[in-house]
Amino acid sequence: MRSFKIVVTGPFSAGKTTFIKSISEISIVSTERAISDSTRRVKAETTVAMDFGRITISKDIVLYLFGTPGQERFDFMWQILSEGMLGYILMLDASRPETFAEGRRILEFFATLSDAPYVIGATRMPDGDPSQVIDTIRKELNIDGDIQIIPCNALEKEDVKKVLLGLLYDILKTLDK
Repeated sequence: MRSFKIVVTGPFSAGKTTFIKSISEISIVSTERAISDSTRRVKAETTVAMDFGRITISKDIVLYLFGTPGQERFDFMWQILSEGMLGYILMLDASRPETFAEGRRILEFFATLSDAPYVIGATRMPDGDPSQVIDTIRKELNIDGDIQIIPCNALEKEDVKKVLLGLLYDILKTLDK
């Protein structure tokens, strides 16, 4: 059996833990702890080390999902978790444009670690036409049109599958080169 590592990263409260919980076939290993600083007004708990989930693709292929902490003070984990990754997903909360700069910083950091393919999973998309939000994200992250930005409700398994499949197709394209 072959196993492959996918990293799910993104700013604080972008939906990384929920994303992994929605698709993992095992109870995820989570390191959520109560928040004691000012970010507590956003949510009560945060990932302090990693989340871990698993998906069996076939009898021969397993994906391991590693979720990073989103708070900058835990960014030392990003390098540790990215080692050996096949690709990664940057989760962004589309309803909080103030976090897009942090998303850009995370992309820049990961680019120093690896040239692995990535996609953007845009959570909490506003109602209506998503194209304007996607264009804003693309501009703020300074990414070209080849990078997929995929709207995703991290609570919905089918949406999570779309993001993962988008990444897996991009990974296959790099293997064909």
